[in-house]
Amino acid sequence: MRGGRMNTKSGDFNEKCYELLKRIPEGKVTTYGEIAKALDTKAYRAVGNAMAKNKYLFVIPCHRVIKSNGVIGHYALGQDKKIKLLLKEGVAVKNGKVKNFEKVIYRFS
Repeated sequence: MRGGRMNTKSGDFNEKCYELLKRIPEGKVTTYGEIAKALDTKAYRAVGNAMAKNKYLFVIPCHRVIKSNGVIGHYALGQDKKIKLLLKEGVAVKNGKVKNFEKVIYRFS
């Protein structure tokens, strides 16, 4: 917020991230980098910030976003909850990393 008003550029960026997230089906994951690429930017950290600000965790499934090396990464409700959600959706996880990463990755293009 600047001067008591929401930074609309940040809000618009976050909304674009969330719209992409809604397209990821159960049983699939994507990466911060894939979302950034789909938005024609290299701002994968900004994508991570958008995920951290997601207030609608079960409507906008940010638990399906992981690091590009297959590592689970952070989640507002904790990493254990993120792993449980992914397992419930059929994504295999071992030692904090998605198994068969190339088979479950969702790419937007």
